[in-house]
Amino acid sequence: MKVFGFVGVGNMGGALARAACKSAGAENVLVTDLLPEKAAELAAETGCRAVSTEELVATADYLFLGAKPQGAAGLLAGLRDKVAARGGSLTLVSMMAGVTIARIRALLGLDAPIIRIMPNTPAAVGEGMILYTAEQVCDEAVQVFLTGMSAAGRFDLVPEPLFDAATAISGCGPAFLYMVLSSMADAGVVSGLGYQKALTYAAQTMVGAAEMVLQSGQHPEALKNAVCSPAGSTIAGVHALETAGFRGILMDGVLAAYRKTQELGK
Repeated sequence: MKVFGFVGVGNMGGALARAACKSAGAENVLVTDLLPEKAAELAAETGCRAVSTEELVATADYLFLGAKPQGAAGLLAGLRDKVAARGGSLTLVSMMAGVTIARIRALLGLDAPIIRIMPNTPAAVGEGMILYTAEQVCDEAVQVFLTGMSAAGRFDLVPEPLFDAATAISGCGPAFLYMVLSSMADAGVVSGLGYQKALTYAAQTMVGAAEMVLQSGQHPEALKNAVCSPAGSTIAGVHALETAGFRGILMDGVLAAYRKTQELGK
């Protein structure tokens, strides 16, 4: 089994490192962080190894870059010589939002194999939607990567020109859906339910509705219409949401996230 190394184990890097421990084996996972105690804590939790950046880059087969896009230049400058010493045997895996493969190569000054990914936070519970694209990475190496990270959730190959658009949905989308859940729970409290009960009902309903879309293959409009009885409660609620511009507001949120993602990559 190949070795998966993570530079940065914050919320997203940590979630993916935990997934790698499950599917690739903790003995094949190395972690490091600017805060050594954070890497040590993850190692104690999962059984992976916290090591120096030097050892990680020298040992890993896949090097996950967990920096914020604003920190891409500094991170890659610090790794340049260490990556160059590997002579192309190291595959970089970037999760830096908006940062293209071409920009990574320019900042790094090397023509390294690169897999660009955009995970989302549900990867922490094995239900992530992870976008990926790759350049100069052979099919076998891509498959090893996908197998080693399979515990994170669902992966989908996305052409890089569409990466920012997809990121605005899957990468940013959990935040929008958490807002929907919180609002539904608050409405439940207004109606007399306890908050925790209302939140559980809303969350499980969202899980079930999403699974219906994935499994049935039906258009969401058809599934929505199936819930709306003539002169019933659901269509009354749908009417209120449409009157308030619910769909347009959600679309505006996704589009704002898309535009910001494009800006971050510049």
